[in-house]
Amino acid sequence: MFSLNRLALPLMALALGLAILAGALAWGLGGGAAPAGIGGPFRLVNQDGKTVTDADFRGEPLLVFFGYTHCPDDCPITLAEMTMALKKLGPQAAIRGAFITVDPERDTPAVMKNYLTSFDPRIAGLTGARPAIDAVLKEYRVFFKKVPGKNGDYTSNHSTVVYLMDKQGRFVNAVDFSRGPAAADKQLKAYM
Repeated sequence: MFSLNRLALPLMALALGLAILAGALAWGLGGGAAPAGIGGPFRLVNQDGKTVTDADFRGEPLLVFFGYTHCPDDCPITLAEMTMALKKLGPQAAIRGAFITVDPERDTPAVMKNYLTSFDPRIAGLTGARPAIDAVLKEYRVFFKKVPGKNGDYTSNHSTVVYLMDKQGRFVNAVDFSRGPAAADKQLKAYM
């Protein structure tokens, strides 16, 4: 005697498997857009005053970090951790970094160039007009808020995520430097 109940569970499993496969194929054939919607095109100015776009960073994995040169702690610590990870990978490693300012009013190309002398030379400093920076902040889902201080000074509260983008400029994952350079090194080598 045939029982429909005995077939229900295998049929549901088959349907779920086909749905997952269809979703994976649709994503893969659809051009591989960043699954989390993080990242996108930009046109900014590097520390040498040259206009660069996201396309200039294609072909190698890219670490992207948002901050500002007047940051008292998080930014220099994160950039130092990025530098240690890049040094551990070695000078021949095909990977780059981008430090994108959240404070373009103060972070001119010259200021960025001077600031980055303390870090790995593979980390580019990027700045631009406020509208261009705001567009990149939105594309990367970066939190940013200017906090007024004394005598017209201010600080900038911002996200401190380091984004790993693949060779095509698609978001891969956030890099966790808190577990030390060895853990970051292992995570980065998987995408090189």
